[in-house]
Amino acid sequence: MKISDTSAQDEVLAPKGNKSKLRVWLATLVVLTFALIWLLPAYQTWSSSDASISAQRLRLAKVIRGDFVRDISVQGKVVAAVSPRLYSTAQGRVTFNVDAGDTVVKGQILAVIDSPELANQLKQEQAGTQSLQTELERHKIQGKKHALKDQKSVDLAKVSLTAAQREKRRSDLAYQSHSISQIDFEEAQDELENAQLVYHHAVKDAQLNQESFAFEIKTKQLTINRQKILQQELARKVGQLTVRSPVSGIVGNLNVQQKNQVAKNQAILSVVDLSEFELELAIPESYADDLAIGMQAQIKLNEQQHQATLVTISPEIVNNQVKARVRFAASNRQHPKGLRQNQRLTTRILLEKKQDVLMLPRGQFLESGGGRIAYVVSQGMAKRQQISTGARSLSKVEIISGLKLGDQVIISGTDQLRNAQLINITD
Repeated sequence: MKISDTSAQDEVLAPKGNKSKLRVWLATLVVLTFALIWLLPAYQTWSSSDASISAQRLRLAKVIRGDFVRDISVQGKVVAAVSPRLYSTAQGRVTFNVDAGDTVVKGQILAVIDSPELANQLKQEQAGTQSLQTELERHKIQGKKHALKDQKSVDLAKVSLTAAQREKRRSDLAYQSHSISQIDFEEAQDELENAQLVYHHAVKDAQLNQESFAFEIKTKQLTINRQKILQQELARKVGQLTVRSPVSGIVGNLNVQQKNQVAKNQAILSVVDLSEFELELAIPESYADDLAIGMQAQIKLNEQQHQATLVTISPEIVNNQVKARVRFAASNRQHPKGLRQNQRLTTRILLEKKQDVLMLPRGQFLESGGGRIAYVVSQGMAKRQQISTGARSLSKVEIISGLKLGDQVIISGTDQLRNAQLINITD
């Protein structure tokens, strides 16, 4: 038996032609061409850049134009605008009529200082004033007596003058009738002249005595006035031993214990006026030259902005800080509710305002490049560029030169770029 093979099932194939191979090579060439066209710019960019960095590691911002406000933000402590501290005006023992935290009104007695020495001095001055006043009254009485004596002398001299004038007229008639001698006639003339002199001097003496008396009265009155001034000054000091509240508010700390001895000019207590508050600020000394009284400020409280004004600036620097105070604006003098003594609030002081300037958001690139270098991003590449910056605020920085409106700039730290001239930014 003969077993048949598979030759009957075989089919002779014709060899493939060169056309199919040509198609394969052409397709491959097209793919390679398109790949080269697509990869060539990327390769050129990669080959020309100095470094490469991921875009996720960068923070970009555009240069904009607008109004630039230079400001600073500091923490302020709420303090009472009026919080006088009261001092002892003399040495003595203090007696308080109030306790710390008591509510008081203006003029209310807070404490009394017992000073026996000052009280005795006042009594001595009062006695001295009364003594001088008594001496003045006694001198006035003596003056009236002397004036009466002078008037008596004038009146007697006038009577003598009248008698001498009458005797002179009689002598004239007798001399004309040759009834008296020449000697008697001349004697009558002498007596008249003597009476006139006596009367004239009596009047002058009375006038001088009156002027002298008036001068002495004036001198004694001036002495009394001086003594009264001393007495009034001591009375004022004694009155100040009763310590009264200069404002309405609450009593602060009592600096001494009840019934303790206090020295002159020693602090004894304080009063806090809670009707008006201010904020005390500690501003870094680098801004000291930029501060000026009257600058506008904004106080943030309960997510609201309250307008305020810079009212005082300390003339000295302590611990690298300048002390200043801001007060709520005139339209907002009734301070917001909820303020508490020593409460901490954020205060923004507006130092300067410029209109229509180029600016960028403030970022780490200012410290990295010293404000003189920036990287401008365009078509996936960041180019290092020299710039010039101006004023800086909390969130913005003024661009003076080197950038134009719309430029996209890396504002994050540029230390990672290592001062490369051209950076390739990858996705």
